[in-house]
Amino acid sequence: MRLRVEFTTEPFDLDEAPAHALVAREVIEAAGLDAVDVGPFGNTAEGSADEVLTALDTVLRRTLEAGATRISLQVNVLGEER
Repeated sequence: MRLRVEFTTEPFDLDEAPAHALVAREVIEAAGLDAVDVGPFGNTAEGSADEVLTALDTVLRRTLEAGATRISLQVNVLGEER
């Protein structure tokens, strides 16, 4: 199964990226996912179910440790893995 994840971490800081946002970016970029788009107000990536779920576990744990007080995420099934 192939998944697409969209997530944001809070609190926002428009002047400087907070530590939790930098950690999220680092984890997602290192996860080997496809269609990675990291931005100031949200992040998206695609990959196999195992890849996405493993990356999400790490994102949730590490961003909370880095000071995130809220993490919003949405996971969509794109279809079967090719």
